[in-house]
Amino acid sequence: MFRALALWTPRQWVVAIAGSIATALIVGLPTDVIPNPVFGRPVPVTWWSYPVLAVTALLGGLLLATYVRPVATTDGDDGLRQAEPASDAAETELDGPTRLGGLGGLLSFFAVGCPVCNKVVVIALGTVGARNWFEPIQPFLAAASVVLMAVAVRSRLRGSLACPVPGSVSRHGADVASVP
Repeated sequence: MFRALALWTPRQWVVAIAGSIATALIVGLPTDVIPNPVFGRPVPVTWWSYPVLAVTALLGGLLLATYVRPVATTDGDDGLRQAEPASDAAETELDGPTRLGGLGGLLSFFAVGCPVCNKVVVIALGTVGARNWFEPIQPFLAAASVVLMAVAVRSRLRGSLACPVPGSVSRHGADVASVP
């Protein structure tokens, strides 16, 4: 898994960082874990919401970056190395890790969110039920979300070594398919 990360191009790392920031904002702003003037919550943020948001953001960015194709380089007629797409094949279906990552992100949103601000929970359980039934299971939702996202990232990283894009070249110039 770490070997796959070591082969990432700068482009993939930029997407991972941008994806992590976007994930943190998408989950943290509406749940008011990241304080902002637009959203509020009557129930205080729990202490564990901050690390769950950080791990969710990190894993979300890494998962997103696994879908960025490395760019192969070829020597042009002038002897300069030129970038070209590694493959023309496009992934059209959602794979298992994508579904796991999406479910993990959704669970994270429910885990760190305000229990009485969630309209679905309040309609189903009422305000008292949201506090007495839903709020106590939020830490378990958080744990499940982190596990699902970690499994998705691990699966994608292991798959990138097992089934590399043909002709893709790492940033070190080695053909990814030839990495032992």
